[in-house]
Amino acid sequence: MRSIHGENSDTIASDLVEAAVTRRAGHLAPVTFQLGDREVSPYALAPWQPGEIDQSLPELLTVLRGDFLCFPFGGSAERPPHGVTANLEWSLVEKDERSIRLSIRDVDGRATFEKHLSLRDGETAVYQEHVISGADGVFNYGNHPILDFSQVPEGAGRVSVSPFRWASVYLGLFSNPESREYGALKPGATFTDLREVPLANGGTTDLTRYPARKGFDDLVMMVSEPATAEQPFAWSAVVLDGYVWFSLKNAADFPATLFWISNGGRHAEPWNGRHFGRLGIEEVCSHFSDGPDVAREDRLASQGIPTARKFTPEEKVSLRIVQGVAAVPADFGVVTSIRPHGSDAIEIIGESENAVFSNVNWGFISGI
Repeated sequence: MRSIHGENSDTIASDLVEAAVTRRAGHLAPVTFQLGDREVSPYALAPWQPGEIDQSLPELLTVLRGDFLCFPFGGSAERPPHGVTANLEWSLVEKDERSIRLSIRDVDGRATFEKHLSLRDGETAVYQEHVISGADGVFNYGNHPILDFSQVPEGAGRVSVSPFRWASVYLGLFSNPESREYGALKPGATFTDLREVPLANGGTTDLTRYPARKGFDDLVMMVSEPATAEQPFAWSAVVLDGYVWFSLKNAADFPATLFWISNGGRHAEPWNGRHFGRLGIEEVCSHFSDGPDVAREDRLASQGIPTARKFTPEEKVSLRIVQGVAAVPADFGVVTSIRPHGSDAIEIIGESENAVFSNVNWGFISGI
């Protein structure tokens, strides 16, 4: 274990990937991928060190980086924001060169969470499994990766998700000017195309291009189409400088994807207007970023959209996600499709109709 960006972290490594995870809060980052003769590191680190901000703030904000488990998602009276899993100290269960297993117990003393991260030689992917046991009740949850676009030219990053059946800007006021927060998108506006999302002051904007709308923080949610035999997983993707970052999920476990579009729209501590060019691409079972009390109200039931899940003490629930990268040519464009290529690879297709392949055991997300 060593200090990385001011936080004690464990590292694992394969021949092509090195990944770090913090003991406090269990945040995954940095992750460095080897693509040919270059290294890429897409996950964001907060623009502050843990010791540089007000220590009375939630530990989530002190540690903030990369990807982390939120259980429950959002705020609640009994737990810190996004739950103990995103804030408190995890314990080491076991570790070897290419994998690590950590655990943490919930504040109620009943639920236990295990985080298992693993790498495979010959692959540029990180396999994540969270096993939840002993939880009792109805909760929302999610994985919360944050990517770094702070050095990317305006609009040069290309962002997309697999086909969705419903999408909306946050239904309330996600960024509150009274709290020195500012948003650009029209609250509650639904949309069918990421390229045409309504703005609060009229017109539309293209969410497939980022960074954009500097000085604003916004939230949108897209509900994934269910899996089919031909398309057994849902996906999110970002094309950056010569490579694509991707995330694969089981839409039955994570029905929706949130974009937390954070481009300098928050001015309170610790943000102070300096959290630019970050994009959360969060795979969730939740009602936007709202806490479990709202999620339990099932406000999207009329659209057939689950916003929480019932957990019983007798069951173990496994939530799996694969995130990785692949090199792409300069003219690749936004990702239009990610689909299986045999049992141990995926085919990623860009709007240029070019295709690249990446070695990934995509069946992992469904326990295959």
